[in-house]
Amino acid sequence: MARIVMKFGGTSVADLDRIRTVAQRVKREVDHGNQVAVVVSAMSGVTNQLVKWCTELSPLHDAREYDAVVATGEQVTSGLLAICLQENGVDARSWQGWQIALRTDTAHGKARIQSIEGDELIRRMETGQVAVIAGFQGIAPDNRITTLGRGGSDTSAVALAAALKADRCDIYTDVDGIYTTDPRIVPNARKLAKIAYEEMLELASVGAKVLQTRSVELAMNERVRVRVLSSFTDALPGEEAGTLVVDEDEIVEKETVSGIAYSRDEAKITVRRVPDRPGIAAAIFGALSEQNVNVDMIVQNISADGTTDMTFTVGKADLPRARAALTDLRGQINYTDLLEDPNVAKISVVGVGMRSHAGVANTMFGALADKAINIQVISTSEIKVSVLIAAEYTELAVRALHTAYGLDAA
Repeated sequence: MARIVMKFGGTSVADLDRIRTVAQRVKREVDHGNQVAVVVSAMSGVTNQLVKWCTELSPLHDAREYDAVVATGEQVTSGLLAICLQENGVDARSWQGWQIALRTDTAHGKARIQSIEGDELIRRMETGQVAVIAGFQGIAPDNRITTLGRGGSDTSAVALAAALKADRCDIYTDVDGIYTTDPRIVPNARKLAKIAYEEMLELASVGAKVLQTRSVELAMNERVRVRVLSSFTDALPGEEAGTLVVDEDEIVEKETVSGIAYSRDEAKITVRRVPDRPGIAAAIFGALSEQNVNVDMIVQNISADGTTDMTFTVGKADLPRARAALTDLRGQINYTDLLEDPNVAKISVVGVGMRSHAGVANTMFGALADKAINIQVISTSEIKVSVLIAAEYTELAVRALHTAYGLDAA
């Protein structure tokens, strides 16, 4: 007997027929003798509608009331699934974040989990009752409902798996696992049986959309085994279902590169000809930080005349705020020009095997050069190499790199 947390996203519970399908999947685990908790998202499109209503009534709405409104989507889904399970003969009860209680800080709209009181849930599960939990939500110290931000149901599920000491957290999505790259771009991309936490965290942070970054970080810190699998298809006979996200020690054969990720959500900014002296970088990035603009890739070019060009990337949605912050700073740091380019893409190769293999970056640069793709910015970590290129070459670059690292399916 195992204790399992099952999480179903918005497309998995998009209508009553899909909720019935989810109920059958949950019942299958119960019939196998497992203790089960289920975390659900709002039905597909519901959260967007709730957010739209809040914004239409007041663009500068109270974040506490925003959370009270948008948390209702998950409340509806959890109740409907509990009803459906009961109709199928499964003892089930719905739970909202405040009932558990899943306690968070006071950052409404993007709250972070501080603690979960899981004793009552464990007691109920040990009696055979299925706990159906509204994801994405918790309760602040002042007893107001909070939400965890987009993708927060993944984070809820992993946090609950840690609190309940679950053997595994199954994340059901509209894909059947984690692939070496986006199968829509590379049809012969391979599904991975296992991937290390660090690799998944890097892939999520550089554009892979399968898992939310915070949920992977939490799984790694709490050593929660996560499985990504499809709500709509079952594994073929003899095939392992989904992809396991696990500790690196569980992976015997470590590939040099496990995956290729891309992001078209980047914009490049160049601050031209600023004085090359201490404090300039602090002034630039301090001004951006004050506007909550996250900076990713950075490169600095120093000229012989005592000036420097500072180039970096920000999220495309943050470009207007970054522009405003740097325009206000012009009189202080005396730069010549401010150049913007939103038509860029970040391409990343990721793999724990990079630690013990030389030449990974050289293979990347050579493969891009063979396709006449110019590299604008480079950044690296221990298990990742990322480059910035013109957005028009995104798909060509992903295909070339996938082949160069031997990731194509046989």
